[in-house]
Amino acid sequence: MSWGVDCGGERLLFTTLSVPVMTRLRLPERRVLDTLIDAGVARSRSDALAWCVRLVGTHEADWIRELRSALVAVKRVRAAGPNP
Repeated sequence: MSWGVDCGGERLLFTTLSVPVMTRLRLPERRVLDTLIDAGVARSRSDALAWCVRLVGTHEADWIRELRSALVAVKRVRAAGPNP
């Protein structure tokens, strides 16, 4: 949770709130996180996972936006369908 400002294509967040999220990772995935910790990229597995999520968000922003639009369309179609 945060508040901030978008201006001229830049985003500045003033406050942030971290929320715990449970994940189940296999050994190879944990090894990736541990490598980021060992390399000094992250302080913990939690930080490493957040770093990975930010990286995907940055490099796949168009794809993520397209997915969100598709989910809005699915929600609209479901709402228009029969009530269970």
